[in-house]
Amino acid sequence: MARRSAVDQRADVQRQIKALIVTAPDQLRASLRGLAVKELIAACANLRPDRADIASPATATSIALQSLARRHQQLSVEIADLDELLEPLVAAINPALVAANGVGTEVAGQLLVTTGENHDRLASEAAFAMLCGVAPIPASSGKTTRHRLNRGGDRHANAALWRVVLCRLRWDPRTRAYADRRTKDGLSKKEIIRCLKRYVARELYQIITSNDLELAA
Repeated sequence: MARRSAVDQRADVQRQIKALIVTAPDQLRASLRGLAVKELIAACANLRPDRADIASPATATSIALQSLARRHQQLSVEIADLDELLEPLVAAINPALVAANGVGTEVAGQLLVTTGENHDRLASEAAFAMLCGVAPIPASSGKTTRHRLNRGGDRHANAALWRVVLCRLRWDPRTRAYADRRTKDGLSKKEIIRCLKRYVARELYQIITSNDLELAA
């Protein structure tokens, strides 16, 4: 929860910085536009505005950018510190889950929290899919067979599965081959991702419950 909050706040700060740059005076905007995020944050944090000239729009904007960039850096340090605590903890609880393709500490931690609070609802992998909001909801019409977005379940767990799917779509040959095949079948990218999230939920449920059985034994 603490890490998620810090990540969300950092993303908000980053958006605020970019919004300020859009409306900044020409000279300041020209010096900052086009920079990568890491370079942008460093450049804004190192600004040296003349605080005696606070009435100047350029100075006021520079002070705001400097403050936001330093807040972004502080949040990055906080996230890194929390990651150091979470990585060994999550790995100790379920090393197979962390090692699964596209999972890692952040996703594994979220799924462990989701399932840990709902053990009585996980009678099957279908129940786990429903809990994560990836169970298919039919939306067929005539000869067209489709499924629509499931807005139920734990949205944080749903987002975790979405990150796994995006990672696999980029790096996993089997997932990319499946996406190509389903695209030829006429499915949109969003529909393919929904299907993949359901398959990933099935796979990770087996890993989570297998570990629970080992611990019980």
